[in-house]
Amino acid sequence: MKYRCITNFVLPFLFLFFAIVGCNEEGIVKDDVARAEKIIGLDFSDSERDSLIDDLKANLESYEALREVIIENSVPPALDFNPLPVGFELPKGDDEFVVSKVGILNIPENFEDLAFWSVRDLAELIRTKKVTSLALTNMYLDRLKNYDRQLHCVITFTEELALKQARRADEEIAAGKYKGLLHGIPYGVKDLLAVEGYKTTWGAMPYNTQVINETAVVVEKLEEAGAVLIAKLTLGALAWGDVWYNGKTRNPWNIEQGSSGSSAGPSSATSAGLVAFSIGSETWGSIVSPSTRCGNTGLRPTYGRVSRTGAMALSWTMDKLGPICRSVEDAAIVFNAIKGLDNIDQTLVDVPFQYNADKNIKQIKVGYVKQFFEEDSPNKKFDNETLEVLKRLGVELVPIELPDLPVEAISFILSAEAAAAFDELTRSNEDDLMVRQIKNAWPNVFRSSRFIPAVEYIQANRLRYAVIQEMKKIFDKVDLYVVPSFGGNNNLLTNLTGHPCVVLPNGFDEEGSPVSISFIGNLFDEGNLLAFAKKYQDATDFHKQYPPLFK
Repeated sequence: MKYRCITNFVLPFLFLFFAIVGCNEEGIVKDDVARAEKIIGLDFSDSERDSLIDDLKANLESYEALREVIIENSVPPALDFNPLPVGFELPKGDDEFVVSKVGILNIPENFEDLAFWSVRDLAELIRTKKVTSLALTNMYLDRLKNYDRQLHCVITFTEELALKQARRADEEIAAGKYKGLLHGIPYGVKDLLAVEGYKTTWGAMPYNTQVINETAVVVEKLEEAGAVLIAKLTLGALAWGDVWYNGKTRNPWNIEQGSSGSSAGPSSATSAGLVAFSIGSETWGSIVSPSTRCGNTGLRPTYGRVSRTGAMALSWTMDKLGPICRSVEDAAIVFNAIKGLDNIDQTLVDVPFQYNADKNIKQIKVGYVKQFFEEDSPNKKFDNETLEVLKRLGVELVPIELPDLPVEAISFILSAEAAAAFDELTRSNEDDLMVRQIKNAWPNVFRSSRFIPAVEYIQANRLRYAVIQEMKKIFDKVDLYVVPSFGGNNNLLTNLTGHPCVVLPNGFDEEGSPVSISFIGNLFDEGNLLAFAKKYQDATDFHKQYPPLFK
């Protein structure tokens, strides 16, 4: 066996095989190395190039041997991302989950008006047996079938499963076995979550008939809570944008407009009252962006809070699953059901979830990114009004600054991991089947990402470590902070560091489209974050306004 050392000079070329595979019969020669250097911004001497050729040839043999092994998308790398900064103490104590009280509720004259009711209120109707899960399920299924023709938000109806789960929920409740606030509540999931017996397409043509014979842990947990799965909803192909293999998912507030992505279907369906809630995912804005576009309330949990077992992997160090709902408290209810360990996903951390709807938010130290509220932006007036609402609630706002580090420069971490996750798709040329073939789409990004040097990927993660330490300095001063949803690099920054985010509507622009504000919490502190966001939301009514075409 040849000696396969990887020197400091060789390591940058781990992802440069395309630059060297197409060489002549002599194999790799010095001119190939010189050309490859230009791609990664290095300049070796002629003697250095000559010295490293044997190592490059050995590495190429290793790549070719590695490619003989089929590695499923579900297999993670043996490299764990740790979002915890030095000195961070995990929350301790017992779980606390106290939701708001509701008064006496009655079924509206028009039963379909329930489509926009909150999970909290629907749960009370079910608990008091004023409405059945089966009736709700049929109502939502009818709406999905009716309005999907306009919104293109459904990939697969799970009607047979839904009716079975609804009937079971009604039987359990009739027998006095009420499981809690999600018992009998109909919902949908982004079609990157596997459900046994149904196809899981990842929104992409190469996988449009794929069936994964397992059920994602998040779906299993919701079933244990008694929720009713009625549909697998669209996502932009392989979790980018709102274009999938059979169309473009639409924004219920403006059906000429896409619903944004990549949790396009979950956000569109929730906004239009086609499901009571949905499950989306975020790697870099895929809950925040569609929730903003469609006027929903979304929760991106802390990295390591919610199991990803049974979910498509895009970026092992950035992917997160979370609820998309019509209110903050609904997000808290769903999160309470899906959080926690699964004995498979090794990124998960077992910490308490302490949510109390009646929490005195004056006890919470709140920061705001002053720079972004002062900058001119289309939503400046809405964002500043948010600060005024918080001040009227008695919140003392502390100005903060985000870390002054080049976060944008390390965004290729996502590209490198995504290219690895879909390596076989690229090498097989089945990426040609993808609907979007423009420069700014996955097929091209997967290919270009093969030229990201391994050294730079590691260096980027070292800078990421430094960013994590800097974020701790902010949360040493405040418990959470307020930021315009697309202010500066906050969205990328907090996805890289793993911090939780609640995004919720804070107004409507001149065209009547929703706009949003984001609250960023400390790691694993979803309880305070959600309680605070609820107090703000209770002081406004933006979440109670629904797209007129779907009422």
